[in-house]
Amino acid sequence: MGDKDEILGILATFFDTGKTKNLAPLGVIQLDDLRFSSYSDVPPLDLKDYATTIALQQLRFVSISDYEYEIKNTRVDIFDNCAVVTFTILQTGMIVDNYSFRGQHFSMESRGTFVLTKSQKWKIVHLHLSKISS
Repeated sequence: MGDKDEILGILATFFDTGKTKNLAPLGVIQLDDLRFSSYSDVPPLDLKDYATTIALQQLRFVSISDYEYEIKNTRVDIFDNCAVVTFTILQTGMIVDNYSFRGQHFSMESRGTFVLTKSQKWKIVHLHLSKISS
């Protein structure tokens, strides 16, 4: 498998978490390092570190049922041991409130940029998702 295919696999693995509810890959594909950072397309919108990012990603993905996504306009640029992936993504599903047993359908389109670094394997070192206004 080439670098580009591996990187696209990481992108799919990230969003597949919402479908499979298997949260373990999130810790494998992201770099557990002080240099890790992220911005999300849902609150809180501040810059987050690795531990906060993982916790919020896990909460987000387990809170959504019937999760589906479509990634479009993907571009992968590789610079030695660094890569930048840009894309747009449409995410749909139902946000479930386990206390009231109610849900709310959502559909959100976002722009995404993932920055990856390669030591032995490619890992996400920064991600930025921003909602596209409708």
